[in-house]
Amino acid sequence: MTDMPPPRIDAHFVAAGKYHDIDYARLEVLKLLGEHPQVRTTVACDYGDLDRLAQCRFLVSYTCDLMPTLEEAAAIRSWLEAGGKWLALHGTNSILVFTESGLVDAPNDRPDVMEMLGTQFKAHPPIGPFRVEVVSHDHELTRGIADFDIVDELYLSHTTAKIDLLMQTRFDGEATGFVDGQWQDCVVPILYTRDIGAGRIVYNTLGHCRGHYDLPGMADFYPHPERCAWNYEVYYDLLRRGIVWAMREGD
Repeated sequence: MTDMPPPRIDAHFVAAGKYHDIDYARLEVLKLLGEHPQVRTTVACDYGDLDRLAQCRFLVSYTCDLMPTLEEAAAIRSWLEAGGKWLALHGTNSILVFTESGLVDAPNDRPDVMEMLGTQFKAHPPIGPFRVEVVSHDHELTRGIADFDIVDELYLSHTTAKIDLLMQTRFDGEATGFVDGQWQDCVVPILYTRDIGAGRIVYNTLGHCRGHYDLPGMADFYPHPERCAWNYEVYYDLLRRGIVWAMREGD
């Protein structure tokens, strides 16, 4: 008797936004999704295809300064409450505004989205090394992973709702160039879960990347491409675990 093949799983991937090498991140995530032939993924540059989302078990997002509309956000929340899963990556929780002073602000213009996600990006220090601490060692996303050092863009955020921390770091210092630039000995979420009804969000804040041509209007050619967490096997391990979690029905 031959084993039955696994059933098809539908997924939707929103990959778009500013100041990042979205093409690189999109391709890398699609490669990981492609390790599971039963996963059929559609790719979009915004959150507008709500009909498609309704057909999917899970949503993946790698964005920066890209928000769903009010209608789209309400539909995503309803989908989550009914049992959907959202694997949110890096800049999904970011809104960026350049002020007249030249500083970057992260205004609270979309509390509906930020409450749903559980955090809102506010600033980041210059790219550099930091230590990631595993807070929960008994979770499927972290089991067997020890604390590790990584070089990445550290996303400093405000917590907007109840989240369950799996990984964290601490930061004390200045986020140069941001309105919210001063941070004193704060806990920084790196990986966490947030329950919404019968559904769940897993948010992984790591994963900055930028190529030569990702700052239009600011720099025609950015001389030093940045891959950050994408240079580390532990990041790919976390992404793979997130995908396996998202593929499974239920929690």
